[in-house]
Amino acid sequence: MRNITALLAGAVFGTGIAISGMINPAKVQNFFDLAGTWDPSLAFVMTGALLVTFVGYRLVLKRPAPVFDTSFHLPAKKQLDLPLLAGAATFGIGWGITGFCPGGSIPALGLAEPSALIFIAAMVVGIALARITGNWRQASASVDADADG
Repeated sequence: MRNITALLAGAVFGTGIAISGMINPAKVQNFFDLAGTWDPSLAFVMTGALLVTFVGYRLVLKRPAPVFDTSFHLPAKKQLDLPLLAGAATFGIGWGITGFCPGGSIPALGLAEPSALIFIAAMVVGIALARITGNWRQASASVDADADG
């Protein structure tokens, strides 16, 4: 049941992304082009998504636990830090340059969009590098802590 729910949620999300035009790189790039051919329509899509998320979280977090798990898994960190800000900036820059974000690139594959395939391949490499460097940084921090102890 959990997988069916995930599949349905993904299908609804992908359909919404496709209908909104967020799988079209030119539309996304025009949204970010404030000085040129600015297309504000994606601002309405994002506003709608924020409203649904805001209300949804308020309702869901009133429950004692999620439907398919024993507890909620919420981030422990509440502060903005350099890795978070750098990641957000990298995401935004990449989205503005390519016209794709991870959520829009997957449905774009259904259109046999070659640039979506290139984007996803680069994204997979980036994820792998982040995991490798993250593991390396954790191991390095552990060695430093052992040396200090």
